[in-house]
Amino acid sequence: DDHDVGHGNVWGESGKRSTIRGDADGGYRYPVKYVNQVQRQQTTSLPDPVDPEPVSRKIGVYFTRLNIGGVDFAILEDRKFKSGPAGKIPKMGPRPDHINDPKYDPNKIDLPGLQLLGPRQEKFLEDWGADWTGAEMKGVLSQTAFCGAVHMHGGRNSRLLADLDCNGWPQTPSRRALSLIRRAWAVHLCGDQHLAVVVKHGINEHGDGPYGFTGPALVNTIYGRWWHPLDEQPGPNPVPDSPLPWTGDFKDGLGNKISMMAYANPEDRSDERKRADGFGIARFNKKKREVTFECWPRFCDVEDGDKAQYPGWPITVKQEANDGRKVAGYLPEYVFADGKDCVVQVVEEASGEVLYTTRSRGGRFQPKVYSKGKHTVKIGRELPDAKTLKGVVPKPKAAAGQAQVSV
Repeated sequence: DDHDVGHGNVWGESGKRSTIRGDADGGYRYPVKYVNQVQRQQTTSLPDPVDPEPVSRKIGVYFTRLNIGGVDFAILEDRKFKSGPAGKIPKMGPRPDHINDPKYDPNKIDLPGLQLLGPRQEKFLEDWGADWTGAEMKGVLSQTAFCGAVHMHGGRNSRLLADLDCNGWPQTPSRRALSLIRRAWAVHLCGDQHLAVVVKHGINEHGDGPYGFTGPALVNTIYGRWWHPLDEQPGPNPVPDSPLPWTGDFKDGLGNKISMMAYANPEDRSDERKRADGFGIARFNKKKREVTFECWPRFCDVEDGDKAQYPGWPITVKQEANDGRKVAGYLPEYVFADGKDCVVQVVEEASGEVLYTTRSRGGRFQPKVYSKGKHTVKIGRELPDAKTLKGVVPKPKAAAGQAQVSV
């Protein structure tokens, strides 16, 4: 996180040196030796970086992958390559990264050339999403949420229109990152935001992207944040029977589409038991291909069970629900001859887009697709590299039939 290297916020810009207070011009304020020392202390336990070339001034990198019990995690550095806003967009609030100007247009700050993960990490995510070696499920770990799911910053009445410190900005590379996460049917887990939330991202439409869980601060004494829509109304499609009043479909202050599933607002920051701090847990159920998000208050008694969690939790989501695009049809159900699970990749032929890559369950898999045209299906044991089926046309699910496949 930013604070690990002594910065309030990091806009790493591939390692350049920051020269202004608050570091919003991009880069690192403190000496390279210090930054590298802190990174080594924080990340030595991780596997080696997948692309170890240092960034500018020989600041090291650590983005990598870690397989734990058949769950394959991509570990990202979403601060190291991110562009800083100062000098690139007009100042529209008290700080270069805080926007309060009511005339502000989100589209005008989504400028060409701005970076978030950067090309190296985007390439890593693309390769990682297609490689299911030893994996049954996937998840992405990074510092910050790919949206601004916060209204009040620092105080109960301190409303911001937009916070550029979140990973909802820059918007275009943020959507690219979410699209790559969606390809792997992965959930995103992060922290940093001082406010626990579960959202379902929308890339083009509400709900078509992956789920994201921002865990609570373990101790939230410094900076409170709140989810509090200005009209104090739920959005369209609120969570059925939720104990929370403001769930549903919204846009954040950067114009990103999000569906709010749950949030844990501080009740009284003067009371250490009501600051909305605590800890989050994500449970991956490989048999059911589900992920359960849990959010526990710092002073709770876990022996009280789920009722001790923050209202709105736990939340269980299906692995395939991380791709929420509208289904246009189905390809045949592929039944694998030896009953073993295979890796299946689906490509839309007209665009060449890889829709997703996943591992089958129960020795069979029926791909869903999002357009009526021809598709290519690639199948393999750990990578989709053993068999290619071209020109497959979708049909209604009941009419798509089955196909026996030997790999």
